[in-house]
Amino acid sequence: MDRLKDKVAIITGATSGMGRDTAYLFAEEGAKVMITGRNEKRAREVVENIKTKGGEAAYVIADIADRKSLDRIVDETVAKFGTVDILYNNAGMHSDLSVMEISVEEWDMVMQVNVTSALLLSKKVAQIMKAKGKGVIINTSSDAGLTANGSPVAYTTSKHAMNGMTKALARELGPEIRVNAILPGAILTAMSDDGLGEAGIAAAKMMSPLKKVGVGREIATTALFLATDDSSFITGQLLQVDGGVLC
Repeated sequence: MDRLKDKVAIITGATSGMGRDTAYLFAEEGAKVMITGRNEKRAREVVENIKTKGGEAAYVIADIADRKSLDRIVDETVAKFGTVDILYNNAGMHSDLSVMEISVEEWDMVMQVNVTSALLLSKKVAQIMKAKGKGVIINTSSDAGLTANGSPVAYTTSKHAMNGMTKALARELGPEIRVNAILPGAILTAMSDDGLGEAGIAAAKMMSPLKKVGVGREIATTALFLATDDSSFITGQLLQVDGGVLC
């Protein structure tokens, strides 16, 4: 307990799935958590659940597809909690369209949500973290950032870009700021249920040496490790949490 005591964390996409589980765990470990998402009802529920257990949290309703919303996320966090110690760029979107089907508009949307929003938020919080001499940025990428097997063109490209950006940011923002990415495989979330379906989840289990798919808490504990000084000598790394599918 208290491994993140008095730290302030922004988590995008924190109203469901991996982001929500990470918000709960960070709060359990003493962090003040800013929840971001598009659904106010779900955001309020997450914050209320955290407060019920004695934690501290607030929410900002923002669509990271809208670049004008990104500064507001950071500004409201600083106004509420005074600083930012941890940024977890977790929010993302999937696209099932092939190269022959996808429109430029959908391509641009995937890139904005999965890559550009993380860049702009990282740039904004880096000013704060550099000034205080310490900070952590964590990105959610995917196994799709290592292979083109199984995911359509826009999602695959965006996650390859996220991996490259993680490494570049680690180089550019050190020594004060550590930047790493988590690469989930099949994790039971609303997005995976929609994208994979029952047959896809069964197939994912068979591909894993562990014969299982992951749950959000397993991503949350990985994010916690990367957010604490337990990982103080780790930066620029792409940490696969996929049950060994790509081992």
